[in-house]
Amino acid sequence: MTATDPASASPTATEPPTDTPSGSPTAAAWTATGVRGAAPTAATPGAEPGQPEAGAGRPPQPGLGSPTGTGTTGPGSPTGPGNGGGTAPATGTPVTVGGADLDTPRMKDIAQQLVSSAENSSLDWRAQYRYIEDIHDGRGYTGGIIGFTSGTSDMLQLVKRYQTLKPGNVLAPYIPALEKVNGSDSHAGLDPSFVGDWRKAAQDPAFQQAQNDGRDRVYFNPAVAQAKADGLHALGQFVYYDAIVMHGPGSDRLSFGGIRAAALGKAKPPSGGGDETAYLNAFLDARRAAMKADPSHQDTSRVDTVQRVFLKAGNLTLATPLRWTIYGDSYSITG
Repeated sequence: MTATDPASASPTATEPPTDTPSGSPTAAAWTATGVRGAAPTAATPGAEPGQPEAGAGRPPQPGLGSPTGTGTTGPGSPTGPGNGGGTAPATGTPVTVGGADLDTPRMKDIAQQLVSSAENSSLDWRAQYRYIEDIHDGRGYTGGIIGFTSGTSDMLQLVKRYQTLKPGNVLAPYIPALEKVNGSDSHAGLDPSFVGDWRKAAQDPAFQQAQNDGRDRVYFNPAVAQAKADGLHALGQFVYYDAIVMHGPGSDRLSFGGIRAAALGKAKPPSGGGDETAYLNAFLDARRAAMKADPSHQDTSRVDTVQRVFLKAGNLTLATPLRWTIYGDSYSITG
C-alpha cells in the first residue's frame, strides 16, 4: 500500500499554512511553557507542572495512514525554517558542516515524514492536524502533528495560541477545562465534545498554523540549533529532533538534556573534535536507555530500525532515497 503524498495531501480542501518563522508576528505570542512532560503523577488539578521529565510519544496509530506496505513520496512542499527558541538556547557555536541542514524546506518535510511514520504509521504528516485520542499513557488526550497532550501543558498552550490567532474559535471555550486538567489524565470539562471540536478546528488554517508554531518554538528549532552547535549533519539534527519530540526538552536523565549529557560523557561531538558517528552512536545508546526506563516508551524501533540504520549506512546527510522499517511496516522517501 502506498501512503498519501504529503506534498499534495491536506486534511482540508484549504491549502495548509506554510510554517512561520518563530520571530514573526504570527508566532511571537507562542509561549515556551508548552512542553512535553512526563506522565502526571499525583498532580493537583489545575496546578502548573514544573520542568517535565519525559515526553509523550504516542505509538503508531492504525487507520490514520498506511498501517502496512511501503509509503513512498516525492519532494515535499516548502515549509520555512524558523529561528531558535522555545527552550534554553543551544550551547556552543554553530559549526558549518556539509549537506543541507534540517531547517531547509525539503529536509524539514523529510523530518516530519520520518516522525509521522513512527507516530502515525503514515508519511502524510499534514493529515495529523486532526488526530486526537487518549492513548492511556497517563497524559490525557494526545493530538496534532507533534502529539500535544492535555496533561502536560503543551495542548493548553496550543489552544491559547489558537485563541490569539483567531479569537472566539471552536476550542476557546475549553481553555478553562484544559487549565484544570493540566498535570493529570482527566477529561473533566472536555468530554463529550472536545474530540469532535478538535477535528473541526483542524480544518482551520489558523489552527494548523498554531500547531506549526508550537512544534517549531518548543521542539524543532531548539533541537536543530543545538545539533548545529554540536557540529552535526542533518541526520544528527533529526536524531536530536526526534528525541526532543518524544522525551521533552528538560534536563533530567529521561529528557533530551539528560540524554545529551549522557552521550557527552561517552563521546565528544564534532564541535569538540570528536567523531560524528561515534558520538551519534553514544547518543542513540543513551536515548535507548532512557526509553527503556520509561514504561510508555518500551518499543525502541524508531532508534533501532530507523536512525541506527541510517547511521550504519553512513548517511549523515539524510540523502535520499531513504528506506526504513518501523513497527514491521516499510517506508521510503525518494527524489
